[in-house]
Amino acid sequence: MSGTGESSALLRRKRLLGGLAGGSVLLAATALWTSAYVKSPAQAAADARPPAADVLTAPVERRVLSDTVVTRGTVSASQTVDIAASGTGAEGGLKPVVTKVMVHSGQTFPAGRVLVEVSGRPLFALRGSLPVYRDLKPGAHGDDIRQLQRALRELGHPTGSDRPGTFGPGTKHAVTALYEAIGYEPVTTDGTAADAARADVKRARRELDRLTSKGAGAEDIRFARSDLADARSALAKAESVSGPMVPASEVVFLSGFPARVESLGAKVGAEAGEKLATVSAGELVVKGSLSLQDKGLVHPGQRVRVYSEVTGDELTGTVARVADAPTTSDADGQDGGQGAAGYPVTVTPGSPLPTRLAGQDVRLTVEAASSGHQVLVVPVSAISAGADSRTTVTVLDRSGARRRVEVRTGTSGDGYTAVTPAGGARLSSGDKVVIGVAQGSGAAR
Repeated sequence: MSGTGESSALLRRKRLLGGLAGGSVLLAATALWTSAYVKSPAQAAADARPPAADVLTAPVERRVLSDTVVTRGTVSASQTVDIAASGTGAEGGLKPVVTKVMVHSGQTFPAGRVLVEVSGRPLFALRGSLPVYRDLKPGAHGDDIRQLQRALRELGHPTGSDRPGTFGPGTKHAVTALYEAIGYEPVTTDGTAADAARADVKRARRELDRLTSKGAGAEDIRFARSDLADARSALAKAESVSGPMVPASEVVFLSGFPARVESLGAKVGAEAGEKLATVSAGELVVKGSLSLQDKGLVHPGQRVRVYSEVTGDELTGTVARVADAPTTSDADGQDGGQGAAGYPVTVTPGSPLPTRLAGQDVRLTVEAASSGHQVLVVPVSAISAGADSRTTVTVLDRSGARRRVEVRTGTSGDGYTAVTPAGGARLSSGDKVVIGVAQGSGAAR
């Protein structure tokens, strides 16, 4: 009996210890869950706050600062002229026909060169800036005649004693020599009036001889001599406006040589259309286009770098002209289309561009503004304007302290702005200025 009682007491103690152990495990698990998932109100509020902000900084630097505008341009001559066949070979109602083509597209040519022949008549080029607008005839006066005389002398055909700007006997002789040199007979003005005047002179001379030989009275002879003088004066006038001429349809004036054939539409046997060819002359320039935003930054006189990706040529020039009004371009690059609007800009090279660049697309980098020397600069994002209207930057000292420095701003470019400390403030190259903040603790300083 005693053994049985002891066994029962031992069994009760084991059950009690097992219950206590199980309860301890349960309490420990409950505590762990509580610590992991149940937070106090204070802790929950703390965890809800955003993480601490890290300050981003950049160094103050000294550098030459410039602001640039990059666009595209095309190398072309300063003058481009469309050559038409107006008036040539249209006599008697016949349509003008191309009978010869003496040049090809891309070819360069000198002054005096015949480009095409229309209905047996030449169309040649001479040096001059004034476009032809009338036939250049004997007896004519004006700046276009002066231009013709200069062009004739340049080709070795002197105009004698003719006054500059007057188409006289010397200019007639020079025109005849020019046409002989290119292998054609010059067109002459209607000589009917001159022929009639010569006949009048002949009759007046015969009448004077008759009266003189028969011993006519002094008064009759005096009248006969006056008639002869009048006839001779009329002949001189008629002859001054007759002779070799240069029809407007046979000449084109270009500003410089050698000139270049940009495109050629003339074909032998075909009717001479509105445009036989397009030629260019003068020094090569670069013509580009600016957006409205960039137009305000680009002005005549600014320096430009011209670079050809095809040939590797890199040259410098200056902005010569910026148009006040925009033009539009179609898909083929011709003005007047429905493409995006742009403001034409012309760049003049500092030295003559090589002819291999003619017609090429090039990159233009315009120096819109420059400090000219090293200045103190900070990133644009470091500049701030306060409610007090002061422009400042915030400097972060090594100790972590911050101080505001009032500055005056200058040239901006490439994401930087030139600054000058104001009011005796200190700002030096190497100082760290605040440019922003980054969330999290891993941001670089």
